Amino acid sequence: MKNVLQSVFASSAILIAFAISVYLFITVMGNPVNFEGGNPRGHPMPGNYLGIIYKGGYIVPLLMTCVITIIIFTVERIITLGRAKGRGRLNSFVFRLQSFLAEDKIEDAVVSCDRQRGSLANVMKAGLIRYRDLQKDKELEKDQKILSIQKSLEEASALELPMLSRNMVIFSTLAPVSVLIGLLGTVLGMIRAFAALAQAGAPDALALSTGISEALINTAFGISGSVLAILMYNYFSSMIDKYTFKIDEAGFSLTQTFAASLKE
Repeated sequence: MKNVLQSVFASSAILIAFAISVYLFITVMGNPVNFEGGNPRGHPMPGNYLGIIYKGGYIVPLLMTCVITIIIFTVERIITLGRAKGRGRLNSFVFRLQSFLAEDKIEDAVVSCDRQRGSLANVMKAGLIRYRDLQKDKELEKDQKILSIQKSLEEASALELPMLSRNMVIFSTLAPVSVLIGLLGTVLGMIRAFAALAQAGAPDALALSTGISEALINTAFGISGSVLAILMYNYFSSMIDKYTFKIDEAGFSLTQTFAASLKE
């Protein structure tokens, strides 16, 4: 059910981004006040960047869709990873758990997980509950108990990690796609510029330079979207790696503490 909702959200976000892009392209950038003589087919007013972008052609809405989609999923990632972090600092939470474990206050550690929330807290709570159950188990051997608690931590981590990396493929996909769409718009613009120049029958340096500048708008827009996607992908990847490391560190600490308690 969650996977279906995620797919619906991703599809809806892209469609909404496209609708917004088309609306802005037609009504805002294509507004007659942005052009000489009030004619969108003419030249943009000097220094009017909205009109200049509009002259990039119908590839521009696709590039705007890429940028707006990146912004939408950036907000989604910030919210999701914020929830995954939970309340308070992760380092303080891990240190608090280690203190409880050292004093064998498992119930207090579970309460601390409930207060912290987030992915790390969920994984540790599952491990702590299994920790207490194994302490009471008199049938399993030591190695079996250690494997059991490791398996419990791994299963809990397997449920949390997909949420952390969800929708990251959007950024990795839009990074190259944005550039390629921009290049496509540039090539089409160049074709139109040279075709118009050929029909004129005589070289027109002004018309050619205008057409080329308008065609390059797509390249600039595509590169901008690609840079934004790459920056967001790397930023969120580093956050996910940080959370994953904390989960592994806390899980290893829990396992080691449990193994040490069995020796006594």
